[in-house]
Amino acid sequence: MSNSPVYEKLKRCLSAVRQKTDFVPEVALTLGSGLGDFAEEIDVEGRIPYGDIEGFPKSTAPGHAGELIYGTLRGKKIICMKGRVHYYEGYDVTDVVLPTRLMAMMGAKILFLTNASGGVNPIFHAGDFMLITDHISTLVPNPLRGENIDELGLRFPDMTEVYDRELCNKVRKSAADQGIDLREGVFIQTAGPSYESPAEIKMFRKWGVDAVAMSTVVEAIAAHHAGMRVVAVSCISNLAAGISPTKLTEEEVLEAGKAAAPRFKALVSGAIERF
Repeated sequence: MSNSPVYEKLKRCLSAVRQKTDFVPEVALTLGSGLGDFAEEIDVEGRIPYGDIEGFPKSTAPGHAGELIYGTLRGKKIICMKGRVHYYEGYDVTDVVLPTRLMAMMGAKILFLTNASGGVNPIFHAGDFMLITDHISTLVPNPLRGENIDELGLRFPDMTEVYDRELCNKVRKSAADQGIDLREGVFIQTAGPSYESPAEIKMFRKWGVDAVAMSTVVEAIAAHHAGMRVVAVSCISNLAAGISPTKLTEEEVLEAGKAAAPRFKALVSGAIERF
């Protein structure tokens, strides 16, 4: 049994949650910037503010409420992170992925990740949705670094198929049913909080990257390590630096998320119904 400080912290968080609820979710959902209103779709059984969970990192990013919401959605038992934590907020990467691991320890078998991102692929437009089919993680610390938590997963997990093919197909079917033109591509996570430079965006495009943001990849790695099935959709909130004719702002990201909210709700709800 692992005695790592990371695992001990996880167990304390789980104990704090279990003092409030015995809810066992089927699906875990993490909401990105400007997409928090999706939580209104859930038939809520309970809410746990992050501050009520011992050792749980607090979300300080704009547009991130900071609470766990649990209940049902389209017949599925779901737990939702309304507000994620980011590496740029100053947390160690193990704290960034703590919520993901906690939801897995609560029983969730599927992790649905969402984010707001910058479009690197020049054919993308603000308001597009992109199904993440693969990622590049080289610009952020690996969340599995350090002592392995054997209770969660293997020391050297394979990353051939992080994003579950069957779940991806269900997102595609949901998009088709809703008449949503779903993009697909490779996603890269940067450390942030500064936006990327035009030269970096040119480099990413040569790497085959289609979208970029400051979250998601480390959570996907941690979830895959813990045996969860992962699927992820990115809302293209703006075109990246050097592609966009204007400078990038957080207000633009949040507004794009709000504008895309009705289609986003339809896409995600339709996919979860099929899980």
